[in-house]
Amino acid sequence: MSNNVANDVTQADVTQPSPEKPILIARELSRHYTVSRGFLRGHATVKALNNVSFELIAGKTLAVVGESGCGKSTLARQLTLIEEPTGGSLQIDGIEIASANAAQLKAIRPKVQMVFQSPYASLNPRKQIGVMLGEPLKLNTNLDAAAREEKVRAMMTKVGLRPEHYHRYPHMFSGGQRQRIAIARAMMLQPAIVVADEPTSALDVSIQAQILNLFMDLQQELGTAYVFISHNLSVVEHVADDVMVMYFGSTVEYGSKTALFAKPLHPYTRALMSATPAIHKADRQIKIKLVGELPSPLKPPSGCTFHTRCPYAAERCVAEVPQLRPLYERLVACHRVEEIYSNCTV
Repeated sequence: MSNNVANDVTQADVTQPSPEKPILIARELSRHYTVSRGFLRGHATVKALNNVSFELIAGKTLAVVGESGCGKSTLARQLTLIEEPTGGSLQIDGIEIASANAAQLKAIRPKVQMVFQSPYASLNPRKQIGVMLGEPLKLNTNLDAAAREEKVRAMMTKVGLRPEHYHRYPHMFSGGQRQRIAIARAMMLQPAIVVADEPTSALDVSIQAQILNLFMDLQQELGTAYVFISHNLSVVEHVADDVMVMYFGSTVEYGSKTALFAKPLHPYTRALMSATPAIHKADRQIKIKLVGELPSPLKPPSGCTFHTRCPYAAERCVAEVPQLRPLYERLVACHRVEEIYSNCTV
């Protein structure tokens, strides 16, 4: 990377609001849990999700990345209304979830569906595939049995399942076929948003590619917006439009896929990118080794939570929490970005 990177920024580099109307808006979304510290030791608060903000545009994909324990799955539970946020604002299709009444929540729930990491664990082993795929229609529409079956068979065809699979049980399918079933179930109501939590991590590499292509084909056909949670940055680069990097429950970098992959700014993002395997030698980067483990959520570090592992940490990082700010075509939470990149030779 050029030594003059930090000097190349102009006013045009600052991220501008998208002209498209977002279908989902999260503002300072938080989820805290009260946990026991043991006998006679009282309780503590774990900030699993801490002031996360982002927007999701219809028909686009936001990828959420970070190591285990950073709050990705907690975020998924907030977006799918499985849990209520502790604080902040969540708007889906223009409706504020915190103040929505029962009728509004009932109308919103079918618009947000989820695809889970384990395709086998998410399917009922006692029910035939046709019955499972028809349940969302039975609960949320007035269609009769014949009409429901017709829609189920049409969706099965879209995801690459054969007609004879209708009466089979989950144990009779391979892992890739089970994930196709899970995707079909999520798409039955043609939701506006699908949250996919590591949907390819349990599959073989060749099957992963098929499932990713299926996601993209369905998005192009149905206009569905995805929140795609993944550890695999190669997958993220393939499917995402925007990327949000999380660490210890907070966003450390957020912007377009093109900007982040071309020039990762936050030291944590750079470490993640450097750890991505590459077949060709020209694509390999110098590995950035992070020393130490994630801090205890019961006793988070002061200031920047990444300072205990960051090779560039200074006194300000220990004392002051960095705020997300626009820089180099994305938002980044780091006190020393300009200084790091003015001296960067990688």
